[in-house]
Amino acid sequence: MTGRETVALITLGSNQPSEQGGPKDAVEAALTLLDVRGITIGKTSRWFHAPAWPAGSGPDYVNGAALISAPFPERRILDILHKVETILGRTRNGDRWAPRTCDLDMIASGAAVWPGAEVWRHYEAAPPETPRDCLLLPHPQMHRRAFVLKPLAEVAPDWRHPMLGLTVTEMLDQLPHEDCAAITPLP
Repeated sequence: MTGRETVALITLGSNQPSEQGGPKDAVEAALTLLDVRGITIGKTSRWFHAPAWPAGSGPDYVNGAALISAPFPERRILDILHKVETILGRTRNGDRWAPRTCDLDMIASGAAVWPGAEVWRHYEAAPPETPRDCLLLPHPQMHRRAFVLKPLAEVAPDWRHPMLGLTVTEMLDQLPHEDCAAITPLP
């Protein structure tokens, strides 16, 4: 325990069936599993249908976002996210774009820039397939991905990116229309 509340933005995704059922069942189960591990689920987005990224890397996803809080630091939250992914059947086999039963990503934590501005700039400019060996906040590719920003716009439209100076809504507005149109709410 750190004595402070960490507030973070996370995204949830699945494109494979699991013991819970289909992809939507897995991401809904993830929210419950996070809650019982001490992470408070605040506002959540609707669930969205999204093409796999990069294109052709697997079946389409169910994606969403949540505003969470916890009485422990970001690295502990990340550990819990990975634990929940494992419980829900995710295996990390080295294939970064492999289909998965559950994908939980910490996208941002307030105005934090981890591990620092210079490292963040390096990964933001690097090709998306560049291996990462540390927690990077905000997610260095978030501003380029409609499947991240569209759900985030429902939970934190006014959150301002500490490196880019743009809100979630402004970043979403800068994406190509066809990228945004491909992300549709589930019925």
